[in-house]
Amino acid sequence: MSRIDSLPPLRQVIADHGLVARKSLGQNFLLDLNLTAKIARQAGDLTGMDVLEVGPGPGGLTRGLLAEGARKVLAIEKDRRCLPALAEIAAAWPDRLQVIEGDALEIDPLAHLTPPIAVCANLPYNVGTELLVRWLTPDAWPPFWSSLTLMFQREVAERIVAQPGSKAYGRLALLVQWRAEARIVLSLPPEAFTPPPKVSSAVVHLTALPRPRFEADAAVLERVVAMAFNQRRKMLRAALRGLHPDIEALLESAGIPPTQRAEQVPLEAFCALARAVAAAR
Repeated sequence: MSRIDSLPPLRQVIADHGLVARKSLGQNFLLDLNLTAKIARQAGDLTGMDVLEVGPGPGGLTRGLLAEGARKVLAIEKDRRCLPALAEIAAAWPDRLQVIEGDALEIDPLAHLTPPIAVCANLPYNVGTELLVRWLTPDAWPPFWSSLTLMFQREVAERIVAQPGSKAYGRLALLVQWRAEARIVLSLPPEAFTPPPKVSSAVVHLTALPRPRFEADAAVLERVVAMAFNQRRKMLRAALRGLHPDIEALLESAGIPPTQRAEQVPLEAFCALARAVAAAR
């Protein structure tokens, strides 16, 4: 019997420690250890990797990551009620689990991790997108992580992998796909969680590219994309009017018809437009 099997079932852990999920913390616990192990496996070969986990809760995914061979797991947990349950896992896996109580938005994980580093987490719904954006927009690229394996609401996952022409295509898809390979690797129904959320969930696996897919200044690209999608129903010549006095000429130089709308424009063309805008300044 492995050490992970010697630990109590998660339902017992929740009962023993009084861990009622709190909506204010975006908590929905995944109690099926077969599912948490499956999510851990989506992160790839963790042998020789440090893993950052945000919002471990009672530790189901934590147990899976350790069982899959992670060199070390750094678990950041805001809810101190979960700390005794996580301490039991740390005792079962000596020197391989470090738990930090606090807000992942305020903690620098690099002070506690050694590359290569993977991130794997069932992110709290209320901070998931903000954390993803932070991990995708460091001051320097490549980032500290080699891969992100993250659970989101299904709608957010679809926005991450969306392609031009779809309703889900927008700023998040462009931000992710400029610097990473992204794919949905697992879907989970509401009833997989306790308490069941109102929506389905999905796990997305992102692999960092060694450099952005197309050349562009990050700040200029972000401004172009933000302006384009803030008025996504307008033609680009109108939505981007504030970028440059002769925006139509810049659009045409980037190979974009000025009458197109943002959701029709692929990443490569947005990058070409960002380069044209930067050169025209």
